[in-house]
Amino acid sequence: MRSRFDRDWTKGSITGNLVSLGWPMMVSGSLNMLGPTIDMIWVGKLGAASIAGVGVSGMIVMLVNSAMMGLYQGLRAIIARAIGAGNPEEANHVAQQALIISLVYSAVMAAIGIFFARPILLLMGVGPDVVDEGVPYLRINFIGMISMSLRMVTEATMQASGDAQKPMWVAIFFRAFHVVLSPVLIFGLLVFPRLGVTGAAVTNVFSQGLGAAIGMWFLFSGRSRLRLTMKNFQLDGKMIWRIIKIGLPASIMGMERTFGNLILIRFMAPFGTLGVAGHTLNQRVEFLANVPAMGMGQAAGVLAGQNLGAGQPERAVKTGWQSAGLLSVLMTILAGAILLWAEYIIRIFSPDPKLIEMAAAFIRIAASGYLLMGLVSSFQQCISGAGDTLVPMAVTLVNMWVVQIPLAYFLPQVGGLGVYGVRWAMVAGSVSAAIAYTIYFAAGRWKRIKV
Repeated sequence: MRSRFDRDWTKGSITGNLVSLGWPMMVSGSLNMLGPTIDMIWVGKLGAASIAGVGVSGMIVMLVNSAMMGLYQGLRAIIARAIGAGNPEEANHVAQQALIISLVYSAVMAAIGIFFARPILLLMGVGPDVVDEGVPYLRINFIGMISMSLRMVTEATMQASGDAQKPMWVAIFFRAFHVVLSPVLIFGLLVFPRLGVTGAAVTNVFSQGLGAAIGMWFLFSGRSRLRLTMKNFQLDGKMIWRIIKIGLPASIMGMERTFGNLILIRFMAPFGTLGVAGHTLNQRVEFLANVPAMGMGQAAGVLAGQNLGAGQPERAVKTGWQSAGLLSVLMTILAGAILLWAEYIIRIFSPDPKLIEMAAAFIRIAASGYLLMGLVSSFQQCISGAGDTLVPMAVTLVNMWVVQIPLAYFLPQVGGLGVYGVRWAMVAGSVSAAIAYTIYFAAGRWKRIKV
């Protein structure tokens, strides 16, 4: 009798497979992004220093998370190939070794959090009051990194095996817990003490821990496509190195993006608080706009990896092109909606007329780049899902330091663009990335990468 998890994603309708895998990943991605937003909503009631402390610390945590998510790209690529080749034993072995990577990484982050949280914040050049508020948030999140890393391992393992719905349910449960617990610990409701910023950090660690526990239960109890077991476990240095070798370029790529975004904020700073605030609101809108592209792109990456494992490279290619086509249509519709209703979208965040005017212009400029987001996300994820992570790292490096950042410096000084020049520089980055990924994907070298 066939299990309900036995669906072969290397057969059947490519479009149907993309949609079936993609929509739960979109939901999971949306919920995963809610954490910092939820914290900021409640912490915002504690004062400016608390907002700044959590904001700066949150960027540092995001930088660390980018490195961690990149490492797990190696896990995704190898598990997808193994499942596509009909080898669940190898997939289980890869997941076992990823757990070791997770534990070591978490121990290093905990040590950094204990000893270096304050020096790190002092290096950011913020005031003493901001440092005092940010230290507990940063330290607790670093010490509790084990819960976040384990949740990411379970999510990556299930998604790469072809089960996108269980990670979605995990995200629903742990984020609902986060929503309820956050104000309780921050403000000291019911029988709990008022913890302020510390409460926000504790909530994040506890909710991520709940997500990790549920994810582990799904995997070890056989309620997901891949049943994880520690039977015959032994440390495998070669496999750990394979995972790291594939994942390290993806980690560097994620950190490049985050670091580059910090520099772009500095280019906004000379235009005053209004420019920085408008840029910040645009980034929040952009995170949400990225969700469909990320979800469908990740689904395309999993399917491409499984098809390569099954010895069907041309089907992997078709998956990339169909994903790019579907996403291009979806992102065109989204861009049109933003062009029409930009002011209404910004009013959700702020009633300030001047901020609404500037931020609405920002997101209209950004919308022109959304038209290419389908190409970038689909091709980048397919290439990475095949295990070819060096090229996306190189594209991101060149795109950030040769295109975006130089243009962000020069455009505001020419043609009267002013603050809008920084935003147009980011669109130029989207154009250059789309061209680079399309050319490399069409060349097909990524299909021949061995993992």
